[in-house]
Amino acid sequence: MMTLYSGASCPFSQRCRIVLFEKGMDFQVVDVDPQDKSGDIATMNPYNRPPVLVERDLVLHEANIINEYIDERFPHPQLMPADPVMRARARLFLHRFERELFAHVDALEDGSQKAAEKARGQIRDNLSQISPLFGKQKYMFGDEFSMLDVSIAPLLWRLEYYGVQLPKQSAPLLKYAERLFARQPFIDALTPAEKAMRK
Repeated sequence: MMTLYSGASCPFSQRCRIVLFEKGMDFQVVDVDPQDKSGDIATMNPYNRPPVLVERDLVLHEANIINEYIDERFPHPQLMPADPVMRARARLFLHRFERELFAHVDALEDGSQKAAEKARGQIRDNLSQISPLFGKQKYMFGDEFSMLDVSIAPLLWRLEYYGVQLPKQSAPLLKYAERLFARQPFIDALTPAEKAMRK
């Protein structure tokens, strides 16, 4: 059985929990305290932060790598495109999310007021740019729910918590976010700490 070492309020851990619930498979989630530097995580991940996935003698860290492994190991429902061209495009999107959106999470959670303010502006601007997409389609890659939706969902869930205010023209993006939040695997994957982030 797979074991996911997960931070209860960690957006990267939430991504992995969503994928595990989307797949509807047997797994165990172990909550770890990201502040506890003496725990198991330090021995399993050189960067000493969740998530970490353990299956027999395989130990993986980094959410996108964990999620691609789960998706290939349990192909139904498939979350990465089957076509190599589309899969490469999906990976490019995932890379952009890391650089343009999730790179700012540390500044929001642990940075100075000035750094957090700058991070909010970057996230707001980058999300505003992709918002028009959802006037035309249901999910990030058209009508099919995919790994891209999994990856961005934890950030969208935390917008209010992080103090990110989107302009009125971002209404299609917020409607899209509500679609993601209504999915049963998303709801099942939420921890009590994450539920408390939204009123």
